[in-house]
Formats: sequence, C-alpha cells, structure tokens
Amino acid sequence: MSEPLPGRWRRLLRWFTGVSRGGAAAAAPTEVRPPTRDAAELDLRQRPERFFNRELSWIEFNARVLALATDEQVPLLERAKFLAIFSSNLDEFFQVRVAGLKDQLFAGVRRPSHDDRSPAEQLAAIRDVVLDLCRDHQQVFTGVVVPQLEREGIRLTHLALLAEPEREALDRMFDEHVYPVLTPLAVDPGHPFPYISNLSLNLAVLVADPEGGEQRFARVKVPSNLDRFLRVPGTTSLVPLEELIADRLEHLFPSMDVLEWSLFRVTRNADLTVEDNEADDLLEAVEMELRRRRFGRAVRIEIGADMSDALRDLLVRELDLAPEDVYVVQGLLDLTALWSVHALDRPDLKDKHWAGTTPWHASGGDAASVDLFAEMRRDDILVHHPYSSFHGTVEAFLRQAAKDPGVVAIKMTLYRTSGDSSIIRSLVRAAESGKQVAVLVELKARFDEARNIEWAKALEEVGVHVVYGLVGLKTHTKTLLVVREERDGLHRYCHIGTGNYNPKTAMIYEDLGLFTTDPAIGTDLSQLFNYLTGFSSAVDYEKLVVAPDHLRRRFEELIAGEAEHGSDGRIVAKMNSLSDPAMIDALYAAAAAGVEINLVVRGICCLRPGVPGLSETIRVRSIVGRYLEHSRIYRFANGAGTGRPLHLIGSADLMTRNINRRVEALTPVEAPELQERLDEVLDINLADDQLAWSLDGDGRWRRELGAAAGGVQTHVALQEAALARSRRADRMDGSAVVPLR
Repeated sequence: MSEPLPGRWRRLLRWFTGVSRGGAAAAAPTEVRPPTRDAAELDLRQRPERFFNRELSWIEFNARVLALATDEQVPLLERAKFLAIFSSNLDEFFQVRVAGLKDQLFAGVRRPSHDDRSPAEQLAAIRDVVLDLCRDHQQVFTGVVVPQLEREGIRLTHLALLAEPEREALDRMFDEHVYPVLTPLAVDPGHPFPYISNLSLNLAVLVADPEGGEQRFARVKVPSNLDRFLRVPGTTSLVPLEELIADRLEHLFPSMDVLEWSLFRVTRNADLTVEDNEADDLLEAVEMELRRRRFGRAVRIEIGADMSDALRDLLVRELDLAPEDVYVVQGLLDLTALWSVHALDRPDLKDKHWAGTTPWHASGGDAASVDLFAEMRRDDILVHHPYSSFHGTVEAFLRQAAKDPGVVAIKMTLYRTSGDSSIIRSLVRAAESGKQVAVLVELKARFDEARNIEWAKALEEVGVHVVYGLVGLKTHTKTLLVVREERDGLHRYCHIGTGNYNPKTAMIYEDLGLFTTDPAIGTDLSQLFNYLTGFSSAVDYEKLVVAPDHLRRRFEELIAGEAEHGSDGRIVAKMNSLSDPAMIDALYAAAAAGVEINLVVRGICCLRPGVPGLSETIRVRSIVGRYLEHSRIYRFANGAGTGRPLHLIGSADLMTRNINRRVEALTPVEAPELQERLDEVLDINLADDQLAWSLDGDGRWRRELGAAAGGVQTHVALQEAALARSRRADRMDGSAVVPLR
C-alpha cells in the first residue's frame, strides 16, 4: 500500500526535530540535522526535544486514517468512509485544538508547549502540514476513490456532465424539494453581513443590478437537512446539491445578474468552557454555553479554488480572519458528506458484518435464558467488543438487572451513549419498578453535551437520581454497579470497562470490560460512587486505580518498580494517546535501566522511541483499521509484587487531562485465564504486520507491511480467536454457539 504523498514527511521532520526559536516558523524549508546519537553531546533527557509536539502527533494519526483510503485491501465504500472520518477528525481538531492555540495567541500567552514551541509556531507548523494532507485527501478522493466507485456503478459526477433529460429531472427535483427551503441573504445597508453557522456549506454570490450596475454580496446556505448528493432519477449517478443550487441562482435572485459564485465553509471555536466552580446550576451553565457555542470565533475558512480575490477578501474581513486562516480546496468541500455514500446498500463493497459472540454458558443457544448473576458468581468474565457482542453482554446484563426482583440498586456512569438505546430503557424500567437508580451523567462530554442533557432530563422525569459530575473534573469512568439482595445478604456485581456505554459505537470501537463479583472491587466501586454522588472526600482504594487522586502516583511506582528489575523488567501498554511529560520521563528512566517497553498507541504519542541514551528499549506502534482501537491495557511484568504480572484495564490514557483533570478508573484483571486473554490481545497487536505502523525517533511513522498472505492482521486474528473460544465453551457445556444478530 502506498502512503499519502510523502512530501509532508520533510515538513514533519523539520517541525518534530525543532526549528530556530528566533525566526518565523514558516520560513523557507531548511534541512535540519537529526538529533545526535551521542548522549554525552546532547542529553535529551534534559531538553524539550525529548518530546514530540502534541498537535503534530495528532495530525500524523489523521494521516494514518487517510492512508486507509488508499489501501487496496480495504473495501471500496470503507475507503470512502475513511475519507469522511479524516474530514470530521480535522473539523474537530480545528474547533478545539487550533481554536485553543488561537485563544492563547489572542490572550498574549507565551508559555511554550512541552517541546518548546510558542502558540504562533505551532499554528504555523499545523498549517504547513495540514495543507499537504488536504491536498493528499482531495487527490485520493478524485483520483482514486471516485474512478473506482464509477467502475462499481456508483457515479459521483457533476451537473454539467449530465445529459439534458437528466438535468430536466433534477430541475423538477429542485423546484419541488430544494427551492422552497432556500433562503438567500443579501448584504446591503439594510441587511448586515449574515451570521455563518459552524461547519455549514455556503455559496458566496456576487450579483449586480442590471440597471444601475451596483454590485451586492449574497450568501446562500446549502440546507443540511437535505441529502448532500442527489440521485439522478433513473440512474446510479449522484450530483452534489450545491451544484444544483448554483445552476438555479437566477431563481433566487430574479431581475439581478449573477456575476460570480463560489463555495465556502467556516469552522468556529466550539470548545465548551464552563466555569463549573462558579455555576450554581451546572445543567443550566452547560445549556447556556451550548447556545454561546453557535457564535464562537471563526478559526478557519475553506474556499473553492475558483473564488475570486474580491470575494475571498470580503469573507476574510467580515469573519475577522487572517490570510493564514484560509484553506483553498481543489475539489469538493466537506467530504464528511461521504458518510451518505458509505450508507448505500452495497454490502459487496463493505466490510463483512460481524455480530460478535457471548461468553455465557447458554443452554441450547438461548442467551435470554442465562442467569447472568450465576455466570458472574462462577468466574470473572472478560468481554472484548466488538468481538464480544455488546448487546449480548453489557446490554443483556443491564436488562436482566432492571427486571430482577432481587436487585435493589443500580449505579452507573455515563459519558456518552445513545438516547434511544436499551441502556436508557433499562434504567427507566428499573426506576419505574422501584429500584434505586443513580446515574452520573457527564454534561461536558465534548460534542455530546446537548444529547446528554436531553436524555438526562428524561431519566430524571422517571425518578432516576441524576448527578452531573464533580466541580472542576470530567467524569470519564466506565463503571456499573448492581446491588442484589440474596439469601446470605447483599452482593455487588460490577462492570468496569474501557469504552462508553453506547451500543452504536460498541460495534465499531474496540473495547474491553470486566464483569466481576470480587468483594474488594465491589467495595471500591461503592466508595467511588459515593465520592461522585455525595460529599465524601478522596478515599483509598484496595484494588481500583482512580484518577485524579491516585493514578499518577501508582503508575510512577509501577514504572519505577520495573526499573528496579533492570533488563528483567517489562512494560507493555495499549492506549489511545501518550502525552503526559512526567509519564514519558518515567518511561525514559525505565528504559535507561534496561526495561523493555512496548507501546501500542493509536493516536497522539509525544514519546521518542529508539533513541540511544534516551529510549533504546522502547518500541512504539499504532494499529489503525476497521475498528477504532479504544481499549487501555497496562501490563507490568513484576507489578503484582509476587513475581507475577499486573494487568490493568480501564478508562485512562496517559495524558495530563486524564491523570489530573478527569475521574478515571482502572481495575486489575487477576484471573490467570483472563490475563492470558489480555496477553493475547497485546501479542497480536505487537505481531500485526498488516495494519500496524511503527514510530521512529525522528517522528516518522512507517507502515509495517509483511507478506500479503499469511501475515497477522489484528481484527481478523481476534475474530478467529473469539470464534474458537465460543466453540470450545460450547463443546464443554454441550450447548450451541449463541447466534447473534
């Protein structure tokens, strides 16, 4: 598989390895000497160059997403999907990360990043690399995906290329379905420049009065509630909605001459800033901030390559932007619209459906007849989504708990979920049946705030005790506690996971969860919920590792403990991101002691691996593929203190925000057979030579491509392992594999 155009590596190397602090960051490219390999000459352990830049590292993750769109092994509509994911990822990056850097710039903040870059230098570096990537993105779309779609009978075309009968059919569609919802907004002394909503697609139009010749600017918003791609009646051709609108502009501006039109799209600061320590009502504060978000400062404008300088200058001026905030797009704006193409009914061009298996001992294959409480009392159970069915495990457990007359209480943290899911229905059913139900809802889950508010209010209406989190912290834990009255007293049934309780994302996010009746974990979880819902102070936990109070100290101890074993020490960790400087320095210190460290980091990685004198024993790789690698596994070979390894899973990445500013929970997985399951996941990730990328000390990510056949592909290997495990379990208890849909 070929990587996206390699020209960006030169720029990335320049920015990763450092530029002069005295000159402008956007100066003409120069070759930069790689970091010296002589530790005596340059002790990187004391210099900012020991860290990669957080923002550029994230951009490199998005480049790995884009690379999937060029992979011939990926089904064609999935490649279109990855083009859409790249676009939506970049949108969020500008709304949050770029917006934050601009806020620092406007506020005069000069505090550098951990790699010693000012906000201005980071913004210049981001623009430099993003311009390259966006060109790659459009070239993959127009030069690779569109032609291949056409060969498969899906024609993404232009209005001008249609035959006359096809154009006439679209004209009728315009008159009946499009024209009635359009609202042209002109700018004149009586009509100020209109508000341009975040991420909306718009036509900038220049019209003139044919009598007086006076020119006016107008804006036409492309309706977001209509299909972006219109199917030409009687064909498989799809035409962008904006082209049909542009073709009929004379209907929107009668008696005026349309001199010019071009497309543009504005990105605004959408980061939610709630001073919850000053808010009397957090719910009301978040709702107010959501209303303000609509009017966030513009941080980027994307424009069509055909836009005139006059229109461009007008938009830049009216939106209070700078020239460097303009991104010229050589092609179709807003490729997030390709989600609708991915939704086409063409299973032959998509990944094969995978429903997952269940770990339950189901008699005759009837999962509904399983006593899940008895299953948990028998053994701890590890589930691995989507290889394990979320519907048949987590949702099934909550459904049974809601109906079980012995259950007296259900406590749960919800960071993101879908409001129409069985999770919510089960909580409602439990509350209506008289059970004590307490749910901690994180109102500040980014871009899900409005949805969380909506279903949180619905839960309150049926008697669920809803708590909105702790002052100054986001609650990011994935925890569920069910309390059940049994013959010998109350018993706690626990689930601690790495992913959100969201049935929709559970089908595409890779996550782990532990079902356990361990009394110590049950007690710890009860204390955690009391801490979250009451006024209890920070507590000590016997087994759980909880942030922000204990996680940093505990991980420093565990890493240092491996360092004490020298070359017999070993750390294997899988996470979403690694950016906390103190954690990275602790890993460097362990590497200096000879500890072998293998890291699987999907996204941001600010650690430099494989640098002599700094990180020679550290290996970093990333798995990017069909499923979003979302689980967190931390394995310390000597961490249990008895010569046995310690395995932790949970919600926390090694990022400063997770360690210091979020409530996170990690649980040990102690059953030997479940530890073997976790080792299997890690071993497969480390052996993968189809989806994996490796990071070197200069910041380059390289695809680990092995043999085309016979190699290790993480998703395939874990699916096969899940099926084999189900077959073995069925042979042992005489039941059939539980069919899942």
